[in-house]
Amino acid sequence: QVQVVESGGNLVQDGGSLRLSCAASGRVLSIREIEWYRQAPGKQRELVASISGSTTNYADSVKGRFTISTDNAKNTAYLQMSGLKPEDTAVYYCQALIVMSSDGSTWWGGGQGTQVTVSS
Repeated sequence: QVQVVESGGNLVQDGGSLRLSCAASGRVLSIREIEWYRQAPGKQRELVASISGSTTNYADSVKGRFTISTDNAKNTAYLQMSGLKPEDTAVYYCQALIVMSSDGSTWWGGGQGTQVTVSS
């Protein structure tokens, strides 16, 4: 069917930058919507950013620092993160709404996440 894999997490210093990727493979015709979440130890999962068409939304905690985008030619979404802070440390997950190439139906799901650690 469809698989989604996040990548790009790493250990960075306070103020650093990272770009996370969310790659969809399988019977993918196009990406309709992407949501990036994060979950820090002992905390609830938080919606960080979303994109649907040209409409983007961001949590207040990341506005002005994170940018979400998609590249439908590559079936990949990105989360560009700059000005990283220790409180951004978390596992980051993407959830994708995919239009499937087999019959035009939609698939909603995500991957296993990627770890982002920001050291002070």
